[in-house]
Amino acid sequence: MLRPLCEGQRYDLVIDLKPELLRVQCKLARLIDGVISVHLYTNRCTPAGYVSTSYTAQEIDAVAVFTPVLKRCFLVPISEVAGRRAVHLRLAPTKNNQADGIRWAEDYQLSAALPRKRGDSLPTSIRSR
Repeated sequence: MLRPLCEGQRYDLVIDLKPELLRVQCKLARLIDGVISVHLYTNRCTPAGYVSTSYTAQEIDAVAVFTPVLKRCFLVPISEVAGRRAVHLRLAPTKNNQADGIRWAEDYQLSAALPRKRGDSLPTSIRSR
């Protein structure tokens, strides 16, 4: 894994997938009632006041998510969350049995999202940026 040389980049690290590089923003997530909740925005103080921004596909390729309670990592392609303020990955079924539009956490597990060995192609979910 590689890290940016200087501050100011929107990604925290780069994963070398040979031949491509994956720019990744790392986020800590909360577990709330069977849902992994991830904030996808940043706030910074400027001379004009606080500025809140989200991430775009021009800045990063994916968001890596770590949940301390579960001690598990997930990888969400930016193509699915660009411009959003949050993303929710569901571990347990909804109370009303809704299935449409649900992001199941198991579909984004880091071990499944990245190639297992060098030479493997990028997963379709990451390729579709």
